[in-house]
Amino acid sequence: MILEMKVPSPGESITEVEIAAWLVEDGDYVEKDQAIAEVDSDKATLELPAEASGIITLKAEEGDAVAVGEVVCLIDTSAKAPESSTYDKGDEGGNENAEKDLAKDQKETPKKTDHVKADNPDQTQKASGIASPAAKKILAEKDLDPATVLGTGKDGRITKEDAVEAKPSMGTPTGGSRGESRSKLSMLRRKVAERLVQAKNETAMLTTFNEVDMSPIFDIRNKYKEDFKNKHGVGLGFMSFFTLAVVRALKLYPAVNSMIDGKEMITYDYCDISIAVSGPKGLMVPVIRNAENLTFRGVEAEVKRLALRARDGQITVDEMTGGTFTISNGGVFGSMLSTPIINPPQSGILGMHNIVERPVAVNGKVEIRPIMYVALSYDHRIIDGKESVGFLVAVKEALENPEELLMDNNLKKALEL
Repeated sequence: MILEMKVPSPGESITEVEIAAWLVEDGDYVEKDQAIAEVDSDKATLELPAEASGIITLKAEEGDAVAVGEVVCLIDTSAKAPESSTYDKGDEGGNENAEKDLAKDQKETPKKTDHVKADNPDQTQKASGIASPAAKKILAEKDLDPATVLGTGKDGRITKEDAVEAKPSMGTPTGGSRGESRSKLSMLRRKVAERLVQAKNETAMLTTFNEVDMSPIFDIRNKYKEDFKNKHGVGLGFMSFFTLAVVRALKLYPAVNSMIDGKEMITYDYCDISIAVSGPKGLMVPVIRNAENLTFRGVEAEVKRLALRARDGQITVDEMTGGTFTISNGGVFGSMLSTPIINPPQSGILGMHNIVERPVAVNGKVEIRPIMYVALSYDHRIIDGKESVGFLVAVKEALENPEELLMDNNLKKALEL
């Protein structure tokens, strides 16, 4: 029986995917539920599992865009599994594969040779550096060295036409590599690019900045991080402090937790916080649902879970859909300051940056404190300057006084120790 495998729908509103990579070869025997391909949608990279065991016949090439529901491969379910895959490939299939590889090499070699000939019609022809009197005068006016000009005359002699067409060199090659490569952007990367341009073009985006003294958080982490990790199995990082500080600020300034839908403004009474993370296929933005109901332990556990799934390419479309506000941490890469771009249709994004010891004035004295610059980019169409600045100040206040504003003056209870 021949089974037609069709592209499943990876999520609502997705109509096509791209074959990022085949994990098997045409004619291989595959087991049911074995990952046979990686497919890119505009939101994530997902694995395509085999629907049955049998011999597979591929119907699409890597890089092809295929519609949801389109047949991408056939599986002959009547085929029996090979007794020994090592024997098949190493002994019986070895000569056949070698012959295929040899034929492939022989087939591709002329193409490579033809390409060289097309680019360089005469490989032995080089500039002699000898120019005709007329050519020499033109090259002198252009301040060009005759040795850098390819002559088309007899024995490589530089003609007047060669001198007229000659252009100044962009630099003298020093013998180093000057190669380049070209690769197709994944569907996910292309979609991210489209959304970023959309955000720049369709929102009245503005950014406000502030700085945060991270000393109180450093003190808490240094004192309790080992106990926290031993008790809960996750580290006490910065993301829980920032997430809960953002939740508090969103409650104080609900316009920041809103978005525009046509001529209407939708304001949410819950906080679904998107966390921008770097995955193997590019930027991923998984969502922490109902962050307002989570504790420090809950936030840290969810951040770890989502980050691991993004890193391993297991994140789903549903896990990246529906956030109401985004936090982006460029500080892990060493960024000192940036203007993060809004994640549409959201109206605000908080940018975290690296922590650097800086001299600051404290009670009339100069002290060295760990300082982080923070940035809030927002859609000025629905968020006024007063609300944006007030929101960022509220985040700053909570981070500089976490025990009172985030832990209700009961630090051990808040950390569940």
